[in-house]
Amino acid sequence: MDRFEFTRLFCERPQSYAWFLGAGASRNANLPTAEDILTDLKRRYYCSEENQEYSTKDMQNEAVRSTVEAYVKTRGFPERWAPEEYTTYFQTIFGEDRERQRRYIIGMLAEDRVRLAVGNRVFGALLASGLARVAYTTNFDTVVEKSIAEIAGKSLSAFHLEGAHGAIAAINNEAYPFYCKLHGDFRYDSIKNLQADLASQNEDLSRSLVNAANRFGLIVVGYSGRDASVMGLLREALDNSNPFPHGVFWMITKGSAAPKPVTEFIEAARVRGVTAEMVEIETFDTLMLRLWRNLTERPEGMDEKVRKGRVDAVSLPIPETDGDRPLMRYNALPVLSIPDTCFILELKTKPTWETVGPTLREADHNLITTVDDDLMAWGDLDDAQSVFGDDFVGSSEHSFESDWRKTGRLHIKKFLEDGIGKAFARTRPLLMRRRGSGVVLIVDKMADDVGIFEPLHAITGKTTGTIAGLSIPETEEHDAVNKVDFAESVRISLAWGDDRLWLLLKPDVWIWPPFARRHATQWLEKRRGDRRNDKHDMLLSAWISVLTDGAGRAEDVTLTAFEGESGPGNPSYRISSRTGYSNKRGRR
Repeated sequence: MDRFEFTRLFCERPQSYAWFLGAGASRNANLPTAEDILTDLKRRYYCSEENQEYSTKDMQNEAVRSTVEAYVKTRGFPERWAPEEYTTYFQTIFGEDRERQRRYIIGMLAEDRVRLAVGNRVFGALLASGLARVAYTTNFDTVVEKSIAEIAGKSLSAFHLEGAHGAIAAINNEAYPFYCKLHGDFRYDSIKNLQADLASQNEDLSRSLVNAANRFGLIVVGYSGRDASVMGLLREALDNSNPFPHGVFWMITKGSAAPKPVTEFIEAARVRGVTAEMVEIETFDTLMLRLWRNLTERPEGMDEKVRKGRVDAVSLPIPETDGDRPLMRYNALPVLSIPDTCFILELKTKPTWETVGPTLREADHNLITTVDDDLMAWGDLDDAQSVFGDDFVGSSEHSFESDWRKTGRLHIKKFLEDGIGKAFARTRPLLMRRRGSGVVLIVDKMADDVGIFEPLHAITGKTTGTIAGLSIPETEEHDAVNKVDFAESVRISLAWGDDRLWLLLKPDVWIWPPFARRHATQWLEKRRGDRRNDKHDMLLSAWISVLTDGAGRAEDVTLTAFEGESGPGNPSYRISSRTGYSNKRGRR
């Protein structure tokens, strides 16, 4: 099932689902996942055995991590991702000393580390408002309790190993919100990490989950399914007379494969007649924010607290221009107008990136697209017909909110950046590529007329060329490369500041093929080493000259992504050719 259909199902009856949270639901709150803890335990074991001083940061280095992984493997530890891996490391390092174990967990999950992300705030709002009634977790942390306190000013007491006796009664008496920590709370003495502990679950807590399975559907998020006793408990719930009456929906990270215990549970649920689906999501935050946006009746007063990054706008006023020379020049051009209309392409099948992405990548077309609730596009409608064939029904004009801050829809930002990148590349000898969260414009080495790059050439020398002496041998990921090329480039992105829109420019050097960039580090450091202060200022001016066709100071420049009149199929942008400046020195 795709996340869009799941969103519609959830928002129809949000109170019908119990939640099951794993460590992935706390990761964006600045807390470690089970995998992060495993990596740290391996580091500790290796350092104590080999008298080394690797830090947590060192483990981010692939070479260091591979060394540690190879070492523990030779010592007979379980294979990576084996079900017993987690408990084996705890047993080896802490033995039966539960106090040492608890101190370690306290350090890893310290409350002063918690920084609630938007997904945590949404979940707190759902629980506090009654839109979510029941939640279970294998986590030890206090993220859920903190989220309710921040959003609603309420306290939440979790059922855990030292307060399990009332859990069944709470479920039976519908004492909501009900929150249960199956493995305990690190603030108390009883937590489950060792193999003997995890072989079974607390009887009272387990029975409460089985009882809840008779009344609710189940949403599982951030949980890998690696704990055999928990998976056994979920399978036991399938023996109920009416298991999971509203279905089971297991969230998995987009592009990843579900572990075998999860697929086996989903199949067993289907055999029992339960609607059981795996749903691909980007992250816990994107899932929760999508659900929150689509709820028709959000609790009054909570929306601002949930989406505080949207409503707590920061305004940094630009100082008056009176005075002497500016202290600093910004690498930003004012954007005076941006498009707010496009086409909606109507398809027979519901458009998602999973369904239209491969088609768009494989087809020869000139469309600029993004997927919202519908497929938004700029370009020739004949292109759309050619790309989608019989699936294409028609098109309609559409107005959209171009200030993505108001809606939290970052794909609109990408849509607008792709449009202005296309507009620059259309009439200039530039190649456009998307890299990360921005667009890169690259000097085209095949261009016939390079006169436009003269200001750039005067500063950098050759604007394209081959890196002498650099070749790359064949690897498992890539074929051998005998020639690595470079080209001057500029990264562009849109950003809001002082309640106005800016086009940010960041000069750089592009490497062909792109994967060779990591092999060209020393060469890049040497080429860009002196691009500071005055030289960077000149380089910025040169790129502005390229992008605005040499426009003079403070001239307005209008550009469109395609030839012809602007409109819903042809986005138009208007920018100023003069950058912003910081404060000026006062006159004396």
